[in-house]
Amino acid sequence: MDGKMMVVLIVLILGVTRIIQARYGVVRTGRGREEMYVGPPRDDRRDDREAEALRGEVRLLKDRIQVLERIVTDADHTRGLALEREIEALRQDRETVREIKP
Repeated sequence: MDGKMMVVLIVLILGVTRIIQARYGVVRTGRGREEMYVGPPRDDRRDDREAEALRGEVRLLKDRIQVLERIVTDADHTRGLALEREIEALRQDRETVREIKP
């Protein structure tokens, strides 16, 4: 590889690097190594709505867990045992279906 080819490759590599940085919104500030993200502005309202939706979903799941705990630890011990047997039977059915599918 001659010197001219090496220079062309180095310039090409630097150019591709700059294009990728620009694509992802990273720019250099000055001649130092300081870089900062200047990508598209974030929509904080959307983030807040999404966070609130996730909080609601977590609340719902916690409520469901509490109901299941109450069912299992109820005063009627035989009911909890019957439920445990049903859950175990469903697990075994699901495992047999997985074994049948290729």
